[in-house]
Parts: sequence; structure tokens; C-alpha cells
Amino acid sequence: MRIDIISVLPELMESPFQTSILKRAMEKGLAEVHFHQLRDWSTGKHRQVDDEPYGGGAGMVMMVEPLDKCISELKSQRNYDEIIYLTPEGETLNQKIANTLSIKENLMLICGHYKGIDQRVRDLHITKEISIGDYVLTGGELAACVLADAIIRLLPGVLNDEQSALTDSFQDNLLSPPIYTRPEEYKGLKVPEVLLSGNFGKIEEWRYEEALRVTRERRPDLLSEDF
Repeated sequence: MRIDIISVLPELMESPFQTSILKRAMEKGLAEVHFHQLRDWSTGKHRQVDDEPYGGGAGMVMMVEPLDKCISELKSQRNYDEIIYLTPEGETLNQKIANTLSIKENLMLICGHYKGIDQRVRDLHITKEISIGDYVLTGGELAACVLADAIIRLLPGVLNDEQSALTDSFQDNLLSPPIYTRPEEYKGLKVPEVLLSGNFGKIEEWRYEEALRVTRERRPDLLSEDF
């Protein structure tokens, strides 16, 4: 998989991809992440990429021309399955979206800034808009890192135990059940005996029931009326 990220602050995103799982994914050749400084496509003397909004109002708007040139150049080099704009107005990111995007080959992520991007960029190029939550960040860079992480960790071969991703929260619209490791008892708190029983059928039944309980208590909106 290849992910191209367009930003005015690409250096803000470099660190997350230089450590841990994301770094290993790239070292194994399972994922490529390329950052593109939008100002490189500006024709202005001061590499300007923003201007005042037509009609007045507070804030600045990312200009159509630099974005259009950058996106068009990248599109001339390869076909993109999705060109994604990270914006508060987008569809809220969830595990289903991450699963769907993880089977794509080429993705482009556009990081907004200021009051957002000129609408004509959206009309010309954007195929999908994604939000990571109902709040506003100073830019789309952190949202792009979140989205890329959610996608890349699902690629076959990225996690040492590929079954791990299949049992994550939200994969089956349930939150994860409680988990334990050694020691068996700590400060009077004991590991549930079923987890020590070796009866994997009972263990899976317990985990499912606990996942249902936790989801009912914390995120009942994830459950259908049947539950």
C-alpha cells in the first residue's frame, strides 16, 4: 500500500512513522508513506498557499491552485483508489472505514488548515471526506496520522499476530472484554477462574458475554435491538 499525504507541515507527521508498528510496516515493504510540502506547488514569491475568503469573514482559506497542481501531478503518476480530505465535516472514522481502506492500493490524504480548502478542490478531486471526531484541530496532520495508523496496522504481515487485529474493539461492533496477565492475584484482585481453566470454549463464551456487558454499559449505541 502507498499513502501520499499533502500538508503545509509535513515535518509534524514524520515521528509517528519512524517508530514501532508503522516503522516496521515500511521496513518490511508492506506500506509506503510519502509526505508532500504543499508550498512546493505555490507560484507566489513567498510560497503562499492561503488567502482571504470571498464574501469576507474570519480566517483564511487554502487556495485552489497549489492544491490542484499538487494533486494533479500525483494523479498523473499513479491511480488513486481514494483521495481523502481530513475535515470535521467528513464521515466519522470507524473500524469499518479502516477495514475498507486497508484493502486499497493507493491513497492520498489532504490535510486542511486555517478555515479549510477552497471548495473547488473538493469538487475537482476529493472522493472521500473523513473526520476523526466532533472537534476541531489546528490542522489535518494529526488526523492523517490517526487514519494512516488505523489502516496500516490492518495490512497482512504488519502485526506479529494477525489474529490480533480481528479481535480489536469495534471489529464486530463490540468493545473488548477485560484482559489479564500475570500475576494471578494482585492486591486481592484475582484473574477470573475461567481464564485459567484451559477450556477454550468456555473462555470464548466468557469473553463474548463480557464484551456484550462492557458495550451495553459504555457504548449501547453500537448494539442492535437484538442485544
